[in-house]
Amino acid sequence: MESKRKVLQKLFLSTLYLSAFTFGGGYVIVTLMKKKFVDEYHWIEENEMLDLVAIAQSSPGPIAVNGAIVVGYKLAGMIGVLVSIIGTIIPPFLIISVISVCYQAFRDNFFVSQMLEGMQAGVGAVIASVTYEMGAGVVKEKDPLSLVILVCAFAAACFFKVNVIYIVLVCGAIGAVRTILAKRRGAK
Repeated sequence: MESKRKVLQKLFLSTLYLSAFTFGGGYVIVTLMKKKFVDEYHWIEENEMLDLVAIAQSSPGPIAVNGAIVVGYKLAGMIGVLVSIIGTIIPPFLIISVISVCYQAFRDNFFVSQMLEGMQAGVGAVIASVTYEMGAGVVKEKDPLSLVILVCAFAAACFFKVNVIYIVLVCGAIGAVRTILAKRRGAK
């Protein structure tokens, strides 16, 4: 087992790296967090990663920070939370600071605007990949209720334009009721 100091160091460097090289928002970082924390370091299981995403999405704040908090807490308690938050917020803070100082020069630059447009396409592909991987995990479980929830949540968001907050709240309530019922059945 690694020493706590080494884990904290790896946690800081991982969150710093992920945050520095992830463009396009929180959903993009989910794939990279999975590769780093699940596949490479084996700090969390794939099912825990799905839970992490659910917690990060349903909590206020950026997904990257919320996800880092959950992983940091699991690995090293409150000190892990602090280390992961600092590692996650340093890169965007520095990048936005530089961009705000140079905004006038960036705003009208043709090459910068074209580069950003190209990045949008790449970000769309990464988000589609994350959606596919997470959906495939639900389908692999072959749990009929989970599949119904997946399809209904998708339809509600895409076709009926239901606010995502309501979808998350309803799905959370369904999950809570389901857990309570499963525990009651297990206790009998």
